[in-house]
Amino acid sequence: MSRANGIATGVDGGERDRGHPRVVVVGGGFAGFHAAKSLGRRLGGAAEVVLVAPTDYFLYLPLLPEVAAGILEPRRITVSLAATLPGVRLVLGNVDRIDVEGREVSLVNPEGERYDLGYDRLVLAAGSVNKLLPVPGVPEHAHGFRGVPEAIYLRDHLVRQVELAAGTDDPAECRARCTVVVVGAGYTGTEVAAHGKLFTDALARVHPSLGPHPVRWMLLDLAPRVLPGLDEHLASTADSVLRERGVDVQMGVSIDEATREGVRLTTGEEVGTRTIVWCVGVRPDPLIESLGLPTQQGRLTVGENLTVPGHPEIVACGDAAAVPDRTRPGKLTAMTAQHAVRQGTLAGRNVAASLRGKRLRRYRHHDLGFVVDLGGSDAAANPLGLRLSGLPAKVVTRGYHLLSMPGNRLRIAVDWALDAVQSRQSVQLGLLRSSEVPLDTATPELTRHAVPVAREHS
Repeated sequence: MSRANGIATGVDGGERDRGHPRVVVVGGGFAGFHAAKSLGRRLGGAAEVVLVAPTDYFLYLPLLPEVAAGILEPRRITVSLAATLPGVRLVLGNVDRIDVEGREVSLVNPEGERYDLGYDRLVLAAGSVNKLLPVPGVPEHAHGFRGVPEAIYLRDHLVRQVELAAGTDDPAECRARCTVVVVGAGYTGTEVAAHGKLFTDALARVHPSLGPHPVRWMLLDLAPRVLPGLDEHLASTADSVLRERGVDVQMGVSIDEATREGVRLTTGEEVGTRTIVWCVGVRPDPLIESLGLPTQQGRLTVGENLTVPGHPEIVACGDAAAVPDRTRPGKLTAMTAQHAVRQGTLAGRNVAASLRGKRLRRYRHHDLGFVVDLGGSDAAANPLGLRLSGLPAKVVTRGYHLLSMPGNRLRIAVDWALDAVQSRQSVQLGLLRSSEVPLDTATPELTRHAVPVAREHS
């Protein structure tokens, strides 16, 4: 029997030898974090609660665009799992196999070692990964935006492209390096384009040799408008802000092919670029498909109490679960953090109740609204149906983020204050190269960063 991080693995290892049930939570994103927090608070020492996650931190995805734009330092939006989850043991690793009948998960830790971990109850909060489409060249030449490494890489890459453009005498190369193509005008793509345009405009101002070649941002989507599926107020506000800043917003358009030199649009237009940001959405973690259990839209089928039919010892929540939306009969809850947070909390509550023989609750939650940070003093929000834009929306947006963060609030507020009175640092750190953040193996995070006012980005 092997041991991982001091936890005996195997069906009968560790605390279970002393009669304590073991609850394993797979995933440390919005749903997994809140499930583990709920379990630790409710079970105390009555059960061993184990959280299996690929990193030792909870990532607050909604603020990731501000890391890429140089507003926030990366550690500001990462919160230690061990420090914020008392009573929960952390096992670092990626779960790649679950033996449903044998009640055992198999994981590989960051050093490539494999371990097996038995459970009495399992909370599946594996989240989502980048959605790939069959577009030639995209896996090789585009980059996603789902984690800290990708945000750090994009920031360095944008700085590098502007500096290289300023140093070349070739007008075509200059235009290509000063062109950024964002594919996908959903939550992530819209915020990346909004923050990114302000960032590169500031970079370009310190390179007067760029002359008549400002940095061009293109935002593409096959949908008829930006932020498809969200409130019209949010969409129209975001669209207006983007266009006023000079972002080339093209709806009903995507890319047919990506190469090292540029992209070919579905309109047939060839665009030279060295920067393709892939934000077309997310899909449930492939782990869900491997279980051999019923799914809906790629998400694990669960009942209204989040348990898996035929397997009451398993509950699923967040992007991994096809949770019936009781506020919209016949529909599934959206893949947002707003739902993930609440489902995770309920998952922890129901698991604790099942161990004590108590009644399980059903999931029901109405969306409370969304906030969209558009950089600068611009934002859009509709808390409880109240339509806000500009500075009032900005205040609501930032206030909501601070309240939702499980830590680092003061550090984030200080970074925001400094950004308001000082210019951003614009040097490359050189920590990551393109090959280190491939799109097809991007680190999975747990929820899409659509951010509701009880907010969700993925």
